[in-house]
Amino acid sequence: MTARTILKRTGMAIGALALLLAALWFARPLYLDRIYYRGPVSAHFDGQRFFNPDEERTPLNVFRIGFGRLWANATGQRSAQWPESIAVTPSRPPARVDGQKMRVTWIGHATVLIQTQGLNILTDPIWSDVAGPWNRLGPRRSRAPGVRFEDLPKIDLVLISHNHYDHMDLPTLQRLWTRDRPLIVTSLGNDTLLKQHGIGAVARDWAGVVPVRPGISVIVERVHHWSSRWGEDRNRALWSGFTITLPGGNIFFAGDTGWGDGGWPALAARHGPFRLAILPIGAYHPRAIFGRSHIDPAQAIAAFRALGATQALGIHWGTFQLTDEGADTPRLELAQRLQESGIATGRFVTTDPGNPLFVPLSVRPGEGEAGFAGRFSPGAKASLQK
Repeated sequence: MTARTILKRTGMAIGALALLLAALWFARPLYLDRIYYRGPVSAHFDGQRFFNPDEERTPLNVFRIGFGRLWANATGQRSAQWPESIAVTPSRPPARVDGQKMRVTWIGHATVLIQTQGLNILTDPIWSDVAGPWNRLGPRRSRAPGVRFEDLPKIDLVLISHNHYDHMDLPTLQRLWTRDRPLIVTSLGNDTLLKQHGIGAVARDWAGVVPVRPGISVIVERVHHWSSRWGEDRNRALWSGFTITLPGGNIFFAGDTGWGDGGWPALAARHGPFRLAILPIGAYHPRAIFGRSHIDPAQAIAAFRALGATQALGIHWGTFQLTDEGADTPRLELAQRLQESGIATGRFVTTDPGNPLFVPLSVRPGEGEAGFAGRFSPGAKASLQK
């Protein structure tokens, strides 16, 4: 075979490959799009896709983000190098916590085990090692779960904020569904995706209510985010936070949210008083890219103030490297911002995975910041753990 023939065939092969890639690009809605929800037009649904009512609807701009950053998202390669593995000492929670005592365990990322009123509640559960398609392509877990799945008590209620892989982990949800058959509450469209994988779920629009048992219910709350599993299915399903109404004070779980117009904490505050707010503090740098999707520690403090919660727990950090800050940067920045804000020690905390937090009842009228700090003296904290 002559060199000229080789060059000709190579050129034809490259041309054919280019045509194939172009065809795949233009045909991507046929194999990457999904319809998860059909319903009437609303203030945040245009009949096809959901949107944040407080921002201009603009599509994901891959040129603004840069293909290099998209590749880093897919492979877990980031400018700040995290340790491959961060030591975790797993704990074994009790089977139940009765009455108004509240035991809260951060498992990792946005996964929190809440135990109170004889209920075991999980938020955005993920026990997988990789957060991404097929649990193979995406960022790898740096911190192991703070509770081994085998040590997890029977789960009664699961809250799923949206369908991103690090929040809707199908292998974990299938294990939970098979083992415990919990009540799974989510927002519109996500139930369709779950049911396609044999998982039952109840979905509501923002402000929708799901009764759990007398005196306890879940309210689906507006937050500022987006959704997608395959790119072309962007915003086909809704994203949300949740209020859990409970005797002795409610819980707010923000899921995953940007600041937007800052109105969502005030909307949720109508469903208080809140005994506990569970707020994301990580995956925020650089702000030019991730500011639309994730709040930073300063914004988390502003949300905490607007909610009027007695206590807050910072989550969504130090587990999967999604952005450019270091593994412990959100925790350190939160501590600095809290010191500047004058908020009492113990009101907005971070914990190590598996280390339980015992949440007090709401601050008594007139008690204020100083009184709350006193309730977290060693003796007071020990009494809460009994």
